[in-house]
Amino acid sequence: MLGLAVGGAVLSNAFRLAAQNSFDSALVTDMVGLIAAAEPDPGGGVMLQGRFLNHNFDRVYSGLYYQIKSGATGGQISRSLFDREIVPVNQTRQGEMTWGEADGPGGQHLRVVSRRVDLTPGQGSGDYTFLVAGDLAAVERQTAEFNTTLIWSFVVLGLGLIGAILVQVKIGLLPLRRVSEALARIRDGKARRLDGHFPTEIAPLATELNSLIQHSEEVVGRARTHVSNLAHFLKTPLSVLAAEADAQPGPLADSVQRQVFSMRRQVDHYLSRARAAGSLDVLGNRTQVSAVMDDLARVIGRIHAARGIVIDAECSEEIFFRGERQDLEEILGNLIDNGCKWARSRVRVRCEMAGGRLVLTVEDDGPGLSAEQRAQVGERGERLDESVPGSGLGLAIVRDISKLYGGFFLLDASPLGGVMARLELPAIV
Repeated sequence: MLGLAVGGAVLSNAFRLAAQNSFDSALVTDMVGLIAAAEPDPGGGVMLQGRFLNHNFDRVYSGLYYQIKSGATGGQISRSLFDREIVPVNQTRQGEMTWGEADGPGGQHLRVVSRRVDLTPGQGSGDYTFLVAGDLAAVERQTAEFNTTLIWSFVVLGLGLIGAILVQVKIGLLPLRRVSEALARIRDGKARRLDGHFPTEIAPLATELNSLIQHSEEVVGRARTHVSNLAHFLKTPLSVLAAEADAQPGPLADSVQRQVFSMRRQVDHYLSRARAAGSLDVLGNRTQVSAVMDDLARVIGRIHAARGIVIDAECSEEIFFRGERQDLEEILGNLIDNGCKWARSRVRVRCEMAGGRLVLTVEDDGPGLSAEQRAQVGERGERLDESVPGSGLGLAIVRDISKLYGGFFLLDASPLGGVMARLELPAIV
């Protein structure tokens, strides 16, 4: 736009100069005709031959005027001036011509050219000053018309350039926009790779991004494998210690059993946390909730089949968890198993979308807990009853993994009579 504005100003000034030069040339031509028509008369005046004069000199206030001055007799003016006289100002000399400006009849702005001419060379009495003036209104009008045309032309040109730039940017950056959308799909868990054909300039970027994603998955996978191996190596000697303590009852054996049990809890707890934390850094994680829920309901239902526990699971196939399947199995399995342990006959599992989040609820028809007891279990992970088998870390693992995913976990009273565990997690919408 700045270039168009500067270009327009340059063109407008160039046109004005060209129009004024053409106007000056016309004045010079009229001057030459006036000098050619002039002849000295015996009385010291000037006689004009009409065949050399512009007829606009005869029309009053026509905008074209002449004035002839002589030191001996005064001067002579054109009919177009009527009774006015031209007084030039701001004069500059250019060769034989002197150029200036003057105020004309009716407020006209005149361009004036004058020249001294000796009509009787050698006699010393024919020295005259010829002056021709023209109204610059025609130049101003032509310049204004040109500027109007120029402005509208440049406005149309500018709008066309803006439109062309927008189209160029939209089309030219389309491959980058496709890359951005593909990365968004990967981040949301809807894809695991940058798929599609990209231009030659963008293809290396897509290849490197895919390599980076694959490398990230490999690094996280190796780290999780090392954590699992470490947990396995720790569990083996712990199992040996527990077996030896069982074989030799006594105070020392009881102490060893308590410490082994505590160490097993810590190993399971931090193993779950490490696995969940590692999966957060992997792009493209996406898990169908209904498949995990059905599998867990079937497996855990068999474990508690002897007690006649019925697991009522319901979830839409359109709901996806933004994370790894193992983590969802860990948290949902702990909740369902915990509900089955305390239920009398029924556990109800539901999942739904609320505000762009995945909401999981697990309810049982067991004896339930008071508000204080729910706070102890849900917030501090304390066991309130040692009669039910388990390590007591299930809800603590659920709480830690949900926090790692930016989720929220709480315990509340269930309409079935027992406890309702409510879990919010990020989802893919």
